[in-house]
Amino acid sequence: MPCERKSMRYGHSEGHTEVCFDDTGKFIVTCGNDGDVRIWKSLDDDDPKFITVGEKAYSLALKNGKLVTAGSSNTVQIHTFPDGDPDGILTRFTTNATHVTFNASGSRVAAGSSDFMVKVVEVADSSRQKTLRGHEAPVLSVTFDPKDEFLASSSCDGSVAVWNIEQQTQLLSWPLLQKTNDVSDAESLCRLAWQPGAAEFLAVPVETKVHLYERGSWDHVSSLSDDTLTQPVNVVVWSPCGRFLAAGGVGGSLTVWDVSSKLCVERQKHEKGFTVCGLAWHPSGDQIAYTDTEGCLGLLDGLGSSRSDAGATEAAAKKPAKDYDALFDDDDDDDRFLDEGLSDTKSPAKEAVAGDDDDDDFLMPATGRVRNRAAILDDENSRDAGSLKLGPEKFNDDDGGDDDDDAGSSVVPAPPPLRPVYDGPLPTPPQKAFQPGSTPAHLTHRFMMWNSVGIVRGYNDEQDNAIDVEFHDSAVHHAMHLTNSLGHAVADISQEAVLLGCPSTDELASKLQCLHFSSWDTNKEWLVDLPPGEDVRALCLGHGWAAVATSALMLRLFSIGGVQREICSLPGPVVCLSGHGEQLLIVYHRATGFDGEQALGVQLLQLGRRKRRLIGGEPLPLSRRAHLSWLGFTAEGTPCYVDSDGAVRMLNRSLGNAWTPVCNLRETCKSKSDHYWVVGVHENPQQLRCIPCKGSRYPPTLPRPAVAILPFKLPLCQTGTEKGQMEEQFWRSVLFHNHYSFLSSSGYEIDEDGQNRAQKEQQELLMKMFALSCKLEREFRCVELAELMTQNAATLAIRYASRSRRMALAQRLNEIALEKANQEEEEEEEQEEEAVYSDVRRTAGYGQTRAGRHGNRHNQEEEEGEVGEEEDGQEMETDEATETKTRVNPFTKDADSPVKSSPTTVGKAGRTNPFKAAGSRNPYSSSSSSSSGQPRATNILDNMTSSRKSAPLGGSAGKPNKNPVLKPLAPRPKTKTQSTLLQMTVSKAASKKTPESVEPAADRPKRADVPPPAAPPENAENKRPRTGFQLWLEENRESIVADRPDLEETDVIKEAMGRFRTLSADERLSWTERAKGQTGDAADLKKRKRAGGGGGGGGGEEDEKETAKADENSAKKKKALDPSSKLSAFAFNKN
Repeated sequence: MPCERKSMRYGHSEGHTEVCFDDTGKFIVTCGNDGDVRIWKSLDDDDPKFITVGEKAYSLALKNGKLVTAGSSNTVQIHTFPDGDPDGILTRFTTNATHVTFNASGSRVAAGSSDFMVKVVEVADSSRQKTLRGHEAPVLSVTFDPKDEFLASSSCDGSVAVWNIEQQTQLLSWPLLQKTNDVSDAESLCRLAWQPGAAEFLAVPVETKVHLYERGSWDHVSSLSDDTLTQPVNVVVWSPCGRFLAAGGVGGSLTVWDVSSKLCVERQKHEKGFTVCGLAWHPSGDQIAYTDTEGCLGLLDGLGSSRSDAGATEAAAKKPAKDYDALFDDDDDDDRFLDEGLSDTKSPAKEAVAGDDDDDDFLMPATGRVRNRAAILDDENSRDAGSLKLGPEKFNDDDGGDDDDDAGSSVVPAPPPLRPVYDGPLPTPPQKAFQPGSTPAHLTHRFMMWNSVGIVRGYNDEQDNAIDVEFHDSAVHHAMHLTNSLGHAVADISQEAVLLGCPSTDELASKLQCLHFSSWDTNKEWLVDLPPGEDVRALCLGHGWAAVATSALMLRLFSIGGVQREICSLPGPVVCLSGHGEQLLIVYHRATGFDGEQALGVQLLQLGRRKRRLIGGEPLPLSRRAHLSWLGFTAEGTPCYVDSDGAVRMLNRSLGNAWTPVCNLRETCKSKSDHYWVVGVHENPQQLRCIPCKGSRYPPTLPRPAVAILPFKLPLCQTGTEKGQMEEQFWRSVLFHNHYSFLSSSGYEIDEDGQNRAQKEQQELLMKMFALSCKLEREFRCVELAELMTQNAATLAIRYASRSRRMALAQRLNEIALEKANQEEEEEEEQEEEAVYSDVRRTAGYGQTRAGRHGNRHNQEEEEGEVGEEEDGQEMETDEATETKTRVNPFTKDADSPVKSSPTTVGKAGRTNPFKAAGSRNPYSSSSSSSSGQPRATNILDNMTSSRKSAPLGGSAGKPNKNPVLKPLAPRPKTKTQSTLLQMTVSKAASKKTPESVEPAADRPKRADVPPPAAPPENAENKRPRTGFQLWLEENRESIVADRPDLEETDVIKEAMGRFRTLSADERLSWTERAKGQTGDAADLKKRKRAGGGGGGGGGEEDEKETAKADENSAKKKKALDPSSKLSAFAFNKN
């Protein structure tokens, strides 16, 4: 008949518990983490008798009126039962005992300890002890051979050992388990069990199966398993008759097998899914008592009865049916095959009989089906000990099978038709919501949050229920001690506040509490009650906001001061939240996962002034059969996460917001039981900050764990080779420096020096890979690498190829370099058009009032993707508006008219492109080299050859007659399109024929490669009136060089730009007015020079002033040649 699962009841405090029955089955006896042994008359006993055996009770065993317990005092005690009077100490260990058990007769007790030893003690005389040494870690469990000859034990060293008790020797050892350093960290308790009676099998729980080993030969004869078991088996116990085996597992599974047929005859599940750690079979065989890690006691009732004895078994063995049945041994496989057609969740009842004709049958839940041969054979020998028959209610067999002829010749009805079943992958239990950076909530001492700001610890024990807040930087705030009277379970901490959330109770609603310690007023705390029936599931803090996800699939936003903001619905149950600055990262269940997979979705929201959704519900990639274990942001603001397999993934914004694996924590773990607990990620420097956990997944709160730093490594192919190493370094550098562009577009200040160092590192790696490919004669690969280079690096690659006598490669690289220059020119054109378009909108009435300026700034954000601070945006608009009212629009036909026309004048039909060469725009045509409107693309090769008029290019041109650019060219004056802010300081030095001119000429391509933010002001020198910044730079250059004599020209410009931005709006406006007054009269003259086809006068007076100051400082800026300059120098030697 199907069994009944009784409702569980509270028995002990949270922690490990064990259970057993007394010899008569009258009492249920339990022990727990509270140090008490409780004696229950039944499951409904509301006043059980209890015996206090110490601070904690780890294990108990009961036999012949003797109660043996393993307590926290490192002793094994004995008490009388049921009186509970102390009866002495059996044995002592140096640490606490972990498991105790009686032998079959009750004359001996075996105990395993955390000091790696097993002791066998005589109950009548405790001085007679045997010690078994050989394990290398704490002992998990011990069990006696029913014949009292052997003893089996399991240990945290991963082994299951069999001992000879009398000789005190280890017979053999199986490495079956996962290694751990303590019983509390073990994946499974691995409670062994020896078959009673015949003692034929030793049952060993190994992961999700139970292995059966034959006594004597010690062979692994079979395994018991079930498809519903997805988590490790914790404890196994045999039925008193020795035919059935029950198992309790992690996750609350309860399974019963018929060992002879290897069929699962009963499946039950813990009502709350807690781990089953104690299991005991009633002496009658019709009940199983079990306990969990939360201290609760449960009961399975109605399992059947076992009333056979050894005589009946022997009588059945003498029947010829057993010999006759050997012909049908193979039918077991057919039975199992048919059994798979039945539902796995609730099988109909079947009753198993012992196959004898003397005593009562074994009645156990089964599949409700008869063997195939039972409907065919009707003689008295057709029944055997392995046969199954339907119950008495189906046979009308009231005599319990005493009449052999009647029982053997009964007409068996045909089995009911099989129901169709689903045979595909099973649904995966959804991952519960958790707080990244926290340890499990059931721990009494736990981390509620550990992030880059501080640590929040929670204590919930008998002495105190409190929360401690500690900051890594005490300058942010002093440490705090809070009384946790509301029972807060989740927390987050930032530079501004501490956010706490508690679940609801029968009387109180779920609450959100914020301690806003950075507030400037006196009220630094606010509390919000969530609506009834809505509980806090996850929460996080950002810059000026707080977010909470609830059980009602709602996302609620609050200001840091407690003002309720936006509210929205989530697509599924939340898993966790994380915040950084203005970014909010949400992970939730988007669907039900199958076959061990979690189906998670992710959203990334931008909560600034312009709110938008950057990632909208895409699936979150996880490792195979893994779950999410940590979610957060790098210190620079890039989302990343870690799964349970140790894979660390980071958002790659340059690859369409794809997730790129950057590290695998499992590769650095020394054993399978070791883990790393992540607390922070940094991109610059590249650091993964985590806590090593030896033999566990979570660190203890005390002592304070030490933080380790792990490196990153992309999982590219063949990273053991030189090529693979450089490829991994290059792409890792690209990925870990993507945050610069994101921060600059979001209006944050960035470390320009760090960005330049990263770009230099990437180009050096590309040049190394280029040189390696040249050595391997992989010219096509060289071209592919050149596509990734900047314009200057491509120029160096041309020189390297020409010096290596690879003319075809040099020609292709030259085309790539020209293409890159044209692309830069087109980008600058687009930037000019956008700037002019915004100027026109301002003059049309968008910038007349303060509100208009605000609107224009938002429009400019939409066009350019830049979000600046409000004050800086207003100052820069004032400056730009003053400039654009008087400067010449280079895109109109009439260059003399200022920018006051309607937006239609900006269209392509009404302007001429000053960057476009006349004719077919062939960069190799000789006419384009002298045109005043020549493209900047010729800068590359002009810069390569202008400083060395006698140095040939080494034949790098494939067809010199068609490419005069590749021939040695004499120095000629710079055109206007070539004179930029960075180049005009070296115009005089470049025209000299002295040896000193070699170095600045070789370095000129580097200075020509200007970072994108500085590009617009560079081209403005000779195309429009001088700006206030250029005039300010002329007057303050000497002071900048005097303060920082080690700066090169590029760095001088950047330093000047930084200082100019620090000026007030009025000061910048005055410089702009001065520049406008000085350049207004000269504007017509410059235009006439341009119209006259000059380009020869290029620099003008400004160039002379700049180059004069450059000559004064040239001695300070000369340095040793870097490798790229040396490379370019040897590539153009005459020899």
